[in-house]
Amino acid sequence: MTSEATDRIPLKRALISVYDKTGLEELVRGLHDSGVALVSTGGSAALIESLGLPVTKVEDLTGFPECLDGRVKTLHPKVHAGILADRRLDSHVAQLADLGVEPFDLVVSNLYPFTETVMSGASPDECVEQIDIGGPSMVRAAAKNHPSVAIVTSPERYPDVLRAAGEGGFTLAERQALAAAAFVHTATYDVHVASWMGNVLSDSSGGDGFPAWMGATWNKKTTLRYGENPHQAAALYVNGFVPQPGLAQGEQLHGKEMSYNNYIDAEAAHRAAYDHGDRPTVAIIKHANPCGIAVGSDGEDIAAVHARAHACDPVSAYGGIIATNRPVTSAMAETVKDIFTEVVLAPDFDDDALEVLTTKKNLRLLRVAAPTADPETRRISGGLLLQHRDSLDAEGKDKDGNPTGDDPSRWRLVAGEAASEETLADLEFAWRAIRAVKSNAILLASGGASVGVGMGQVNRVDSCHLAVTRAGERAAGSVAASDAFFPFADGPQILIDAGVRAIVAPGGSIRDEEVIAAAQAAGVTTYFTGTRHFAH
Repeated sequence: MTSEATDRIPLKRALISVYDKTGLEELVRGLHDSGVALVSTGGSAALIESLGLPVTKVEDLTGFPECLDGRVKTLHPKVHAGILADRRLDSHVAQLADLGVEPFDLVVSNLYPFTETVMSGASPDECVEQIDIGGPSMVRAAAKNHPSVAIVTSPERYPDVLRAAGEGGFTLAERQALAAAAFVHTATYDVHVASWMGNVLSDSSGGDGFPAWMGATWNKKTTLRYGENPHQAAALYVNGFVPQPGLAQGEQLHGKEMSYNNYIDAEAAHRAAYDHGDRPTVAIIKHANPCGIAVGSDGEDIAAVHARAHACDPVSAYGGIIATNRPVTSAMAETVKDIFTEVVLAPDFDDDALEVLTTKKNLRLLRVAAPTADPETRRISGGLLLQHRDSLDAEGKDKDGNPTGDDPSRWRLVAGEAASEETLADLEFAWRAIRAVKSNAILLASGGASVGVGMGQVNRVDSCHLAVTRAGERAAGSVAASDAFFPFADGPQILIDAGVRAIVAPGGSIRDEEVIAAAQAAGVTTYFTGTRHFAH
């Protein structure tokens, strides 16, 4: 077997062609000092020349000028034969000699900024011009021929290049690792180009709004402590394109490493905390369901909002996850530190709050930006489900032409008197908060805070029982939201018997009239929204 000492290939000649010139000056100076001959293109060659270093321009190498506004620079046999020659084969070495082609030992290349150009809002023609052709060809050629050539696509690896230049070159294992990284680089690039071409530049959806093809690349960010159970391994991956804001990009400021379950619950908490517009909000989540959700008013310390959310179910909040859409204040921190909590996530933490919370050794503190509304995917055996993420902006009409939607102005009053401003505000809060509850879901609210939650039951009657049981005496005078229609009148009757003063539900059952009659008989204000918010 070849030893590491003998499988090194000294770096004698390098091809440099990069768009991102970060660290390029230090790289080419170091290569020159190590006796590496430099061949380069366009702006890269100009930079090398400006440093007073000797460089051979590709057009001088090929005897053919760059043309078509730079679209053709390196696509030439004198470049690609020098990259692709497998120098383990005597026949390849002989052909190079016959053709007068010198081999390359190193290729340094990164690609045009296609992704960044698309995200800038550039025109289609401008985006097309950033689809690199020569770059991926060189990168793939060098990666394929890694037994003879080292390929580097990231400025982060430049220190490794300079180290290798002084140590007699990269080992075969190192060249293999560089080649694998290079193919990831081009694969990620090609996936983004293909996605844009199929989904933006041309519509491949067949008219249903869903792409005919989807691709993605994911980079491992970290290995997690464990998965759903301790015997399961798990890891966190992030988007291989430009990182998207959200939980996966959150900055952990303190505490133990996150587990798989921590991330699942933190995601539910994070989204619940941003479901109420600009209002200060706190969501406390356990096993992906809310123990409590509350909103406040502008200027109110988030500590008071947290106190109302916590009061919904203090027992279940033990070991839960807290999310807020406001910075955590010292007042909130003083309360949280006395409650066993797994994770606190917020857009920021006041310095005084951090000083308080970091005294809790294991408490995880995450600084996380607002979530994005990306489509949802879920793996199933042999396939993948894709749906638009549920949002609180539904709007339409039912079969009878009645307006439907999430805004109370579109709700239909079906029983009782029109709600007062205060009651309507609680109904709207409950309707927004129910989206965070797993189906079948019933949520009781009062004063902008949940007071009882029934979740995840296989029938709506059990969810109603659970919600009023958890609320106890607080059920009387509260309002109720149901994430889907009541199939029978028995569910709302449980709420009515507990003293609920108003109900909001989607409606749409074949027994709606029975539900309406029960509410009407009790004088309980009831609205139908015409839309639902199942969460499975």
